[in-house]
Amino acid sequence: MSKPKIHLIVLALVLLFGSAKLAKAQSGDIYFNLGTATAKSTGQSIDTFGDGTFLPTPSMGGVFGGFGGSFMVKPTIGVGFEYFSRFAQADYAGLNYRPRFYDFNAIWMPISNSNKIVPEFQAGVGAAHISFYYNQQFCDIFAGCSTSNTFLESSNHFQTHLGAGVNIYVKGGIFVRPQFDIHYVRNFFQFGSNWSPAYSVALGYTFGRQ
Repeated sequence: MSKPKIHLIVLALVLLFGSAKLAKAQSGDIYFNLGTATAKSTGQSIDTFGDGTFLPTPSMGGVFGGFGGSFMVKPTIGVGFEYFSRFAQADYAGLNYRPRFYDFNAIWMPISNSNKIVPEFQAGVGAAHISFYYNQQFCDIFAGCSTSNTFLESSNHFQTHLGAGVNIYVKGGIFVRPQFDIHYVRNFFQFGSNWSPAYSVALGYTFGRQ
C-alpha cells in the first residue's frame, strides 16, 4: 500500500475518533477483520503479452483482511470507516493483482451496546482499487537467480457498500463480529459482475461501552 493511501487511512481514523469527542458520542470501536471477498470471472482469455498465448481471467477470492472503526453519535446511530484488502497478490492472466476496498458508512445498531449481542447494519460509499504487477525471474552465472515484482498500473472504481453483522461481546468491551458485506463496484470490468460479496469475522473493542 502506498504512503498516500496509508496517510489517508490514518487521517480518516484520527478524524473518526476526534469527531467522536466533539459530537459527544455514546461509544466508539476499532476492529481488525479476516475473511474473503468474491467476484466471478469474466470467462474470457487475454493475450496479455501479445505473443499469441491467451491466458484466462480469474475469479476473485483468497484471504482478505483489514481494519475499521466507528463512533455512535446517538445510542443507535453512528458513522464508520473500513479498509479490506487481499493479503497476497494473485494471478490475473499472467500478471499479479491485488484488490482493495475502502468505504465510509452510516451505522445503525437497533439494540444498545449494553447487551451481550448487538446487531449492526452499515451502508455507505467508497472505492475499489486494483493494482497490477509483473513478476519475473532473472538468472546469470555471477549472482544466480533473483525475482522482481514490478508495479504496472492500477484501476479505481466507485463503489457502494451494504453490511450486516452481529457484535458478540465476550468480555467487557471486547467483541467478535461475524459479518456479511456486499460491494457494488461501478464498471468492475475486470470481473464478470459488478457485485462483490464479502464474508469476514472481526475482533474489536468498544470504548465507552455501558
